[in-house]
Amino acid sequence: MVSAADRTKRRAVTSVWLEGKAPRDRKADQPSGLDRDKITAMTVRLLDAEGLAKFSMRRLAAEMGVTAMSVYWYVDTKDDLLELALDSVHSEMRLPDPAQEGADWRDQLREVAVAYRKLLVTHPWVSSLIGTYLNIGPHSLAFSRTVQGLIGNTGLPLNWQAAGMAAVFQFVYGLGTVEGHFKKRCADAGMTLDEFYAEAMGATRSMPELAEMLQDAEKVMEARGGDTVEEMLDRDFEYALELVIAGIETMVARA
Repeated sequence: MVSAADRTKRRAVTSVWLEGKAPRDRKADQPSGLDRDKITAMTVRLLDAEGLAKFSMRRLAAEMGVTAMSVYWYVDTKDDLLELALDSVHSEMRLPDPAQEGADWRDQLREVAVAYRKLLVTHPWVSSLIGTYLNIGPHSLAFSRTVQGLIGNTGLPLNWQAAGMAAVFQFVYGLGTVEGHFKKRCADAGMTLDEFYAEAMGATRSMPELAEMLQDAEKVMEARGGDTVEEMLDRDFEYALELVIAGIETMVARA
């Protein structure tokens, strides 16, 4: 277990996985039933309920009914624990097999994109941690390998495949991040998505300088269909994903 001083001197390039920090055996004076998996699971629950800003090792320990030092026996730093939580939720995605015979890459790409969007919306804190950590745990790597395999199946030339991955999954990341934060804001305000949307639109309609822009925006929103905000968000995602897939098909044909 590292000292408190060492915990504040983290290198920029580090990872709980890269440094090979295997789970420790429980000491005789450690609470029974406590292990790294349970600590990680509670971390995910707290992050979902309260957000990243309110999360602390003390808060986690109190929720588990142990001391903070008991938690530090299983993880050296808060960063390590957040990276474990980040990898843990990646296990929630059901991933297709890119090597499956006869599978259509378009269908499989849609499946993974939908799963990734759900991950980002269900756990709004995830978007803040992606890019903060190396994110090379087993579940995260399984996701990355699947994405790489699917983009390889599209027929894009090798030198375009990184851009293909970015086109699909940076788009999903951006949309999922905004949607996740929006839904969290609504939940924190004790409002449904439709209630929040109606209030926001009512407030902006009172601003004369936005009148023309809002008229155009309302035409677009009416045309896209959907009786609820949830349905509109789903349609936006589906249409945008089809645009990206069509773009990949076009670039493959061009190549």
